Amino acid sequence: MTLRIEIDNLAKHFGEIKAVDGVSFSVRKGEVLGFLGPNGAGKSTTMKMLTGFLTPTYGTARLCGFDVLQNPIEVKKNMGYLPEGAPAYAEMTPDSFLRFIADIRGLSGADKLRAVASAAERARIKQVMFQPIETLSKGYKRRVGLAQAILHNPPVLVLDEPTDGLDPNQKHEVRNLINEMAEDKAIIISTHILEEVHAICTRALVIANGKIKVDGTPTELEAMSRYYNAVSVKVVGVESEKVMALLNGLDKVSETELLPLDAGCRAYPVSGQAMVAELSQAIRSQGWEIATLHVEQGHLDEVFRNVTTDQAMQGAA
Repeated sequence: MTLRIEIDNLAKHFGEIKAVDGVSFSVRKGEVLGFLGPNGAGKSTTMKMLTGFLTPTYGTARLCGFDVLQNPIEVKKNMGYLPEGAPAYAEMTPDSFLRFIADIRGLSGADKLRAVASAAERARIKQVMFQPIETLSKGYKRRVGLAQAILHNPPVLVLDEPTDGLDPNQKHEVRNLINEMAEDKAIIISTHILEEVHAICTRALVIANGKIKVDGTPTELEAMSRYYNAVSVKVVGVESEKVMALLNGLDKVSETELLPLDAGCRAYPVSGQAMVAELSQAIRSQGWEIATLHVEQGHLDEVFRNVTTDQAMQGAA
């Protein structure tokens, strides 16, 4: 895969505040990188440096081989950017706004008309193309911003909260669009919606206090959760406490807990190892019948909290 984004030891300091404190990562063609972190973690600041809106305190960023400081025009030619809040000219209509963006991008004639029509279709904004942008809902404003980002079919997309303000159907449409475009683009998505990591991201990066704390695939992040490969089970006609006593004697079980609403119990594995086969065999060896059994994949929200809350507490100390 072709390397499209390269960030090396990038930092942005505002006086004593280290908004971004030496981050390094890369994104290849075909990758969708989820950029995760709490408010104030440094996500938007990193994106603004990559796109040329902020000058780094130190470090470098390159896009399609072009340095953001030495070749800013080439960087912008190769990038589509949806900023935080999806800013646009309120008095314009989406049609006039996209035509304006097409002019800036150097498109004209039939190419311009095709680009505007295609972007409007893909962003699902054709029905509001001639309404003033200031009259549109937050969701439609966000999609107008997405349309301008993809207008010139760039090899790199940098999207800051692309589904913010969208209803569930609109989120589904935008995620489908991103998945469609992902094959031949490198895409960075800043988000705080953890479900999007599974829906569209091939890789996820967690930033806290301006530093990268985790970088891996969604499955690798899930494996960091105590729930990864945990097993919830309910046995017919047997008290859950008795089942727990049996499971606590297994080598692969680290601990167990009682589930609410008489739903059985949950067993947590040692070091996240798979244990469902051994657990099932142990229960059946007692002559017990399993009513329900569920293997957990891991909870991203738990991993996110563990990574970011500890760092936030250290930063506040």
